[in-house]
Amino acid sequence: MRTPRPLLGHRLPSGRGATEQPNAAGDAETPLTATFWLLVIATGIATGLLGAFMMWLLHGVQHLAFGYSSGTFGPGVRHAAPGRRLLALVLAGAFAGVAWFWLRRLTAAESSDLDDQIWTGDGTLSFRRSLGTSVLSEVVVGAGASLGREAAPKLMGGAAASALARWRGLSVSQRRLLVACGGGAGMGAVYNVPLGGALITAELLYGSLALPVILPALACSWIATAVSWVYLPTAATYADLPSYPLRATVVVFALVVGPIIGLLSVGYIRLIGWVSHYRASGRILLVAPLAAFFVLGLVALAYPQVLGNGKDLAHTAFLSHGGETFALVLVLFALKPLVTAMCLGSGVTGGLFTPTMSTGAILGVVLGKIWVQMWPGSPVGAFAIVAAAAAIGAAMQTPLSALALMIELTRTTDTLIVPMIAATVLATMVARYLDGYSIYSSRLPAPTAPERLHGDSEAGGERL
Repeated sequence: MRTPRPLLGHRLPSGRGATEQPNAAGDAETPLTATFWLLVIATGIATGLLGAFMMWLLHGVQHLAFGYSSGTFGPGVRHAAPGRRLLALVLAGAFAGVAWFWLRRLTAAESSDLDDQIWTGDGTLSFRRSLGTSVLSEVVVGAGASLGREAAPKLMGGAAASALARWRGLSVSQRRLLVACGGGAGMGAVYNVPLGGALITAELLYGSLALPVILPALACSWIATAVSWVYLPTAATYADLPSYPLRATVVVFALVVGPIIGLLSVGYIRLIGWVSHYRASGRILLVAPLAAFFVLGLVALAYPQVLGNGKDLAHTAFLSHGGETFALVLVLFALKPLVTAMCLGSGVTGGLFTPTMSTGAILGVVLGKIWVQMWPGSPVGAFAIVAAAAAIGAAMQTPLSALALMIELTRTTDTLIVPMIAATVLATMVARYLDGYSIYSSRLPAPTAPERLHGDSEAGGERL
């Protein structure tokens, strides 16, 4: 039975019940009441505003750190003096280590672990710890840390939902669903991907595509996205990509590389899980980010492309026609996941969505350059798009979200939907049946370590 019940209580002449369709039921334990819907609207508005603020902060740090006032992050970093790149990272590392040490010590009994609170907890998040974590995350990402920018708005969307749910006294099941809606909407807002944000809520955070989950997820995500337009652009994140034609060579490429990407994703996920478990904590946190960011700065002297979340690296891959040297793309493919893992291991927090996507995209360029030697006829950028979708699906274990996100991020890749689906399904299946972890579940704190679980884990808001 649905709660509330449908307005039309009479059954059809067949006598079958209105809730027998599997995806139409399921809200008896999580009643979608009028109060709940009002809080969905409030959560969407709050998430959109908080997401816009986090992106404003990120852009401000980027411009201050690398001395540019217009254009995107990648060119700004490349035009900055090498010494300035290193100095920006060193200062960010020194500040972040001290700030995170005291934040985690002063809020040791509070939680900002979004994923864990939805999956195994009661959906209760500390707003002050979440806010401090999010601000610090955007500062280090803006200064060049190889982590994603979406972690902060994801966490703040969930924290806002948790605060509203406690204020109105929602049940635990309602609070968990509302927090999941806020988390997914946070990503939808900052990337202008409302459908992808809703699917993140349903497929990843809540684990259900049932109608009682999809409806509030969609509502919260589109509201947050629309509200974020007060500061953020309405255009696609990758707005100038061509509509690559569908050719047989791309379809066959997807069938061949899908399992390869799935296999590589298992290693990547395991690496993320290992560094997350052994990441710096306690007093080591005071110096670990400084050391890690110094090493990152040295790497960036030769390869500035590895700095930041990887948006510009992915963009270059999507536009590629194969002109890059094979040695360069191979080095970038090896470096990006390693420096991302190093940043996580230092104890700082940030997202993994764009670093994962950019790694998949550059892998697509590597494999695509080999492929066109055997079967020419398609730009390398098409292979990069297919590989990026597969990498996201396998690493996140969310194939539907991966496909929706790629289409919304570009608005032109729907022409490649068949090879994208093929590669994503195969990669996700290989990763699922081979290991089963994702970049989120691999970062969950050990249940036998209370300090990690309650006092030193930020991962829920930063895993994406």
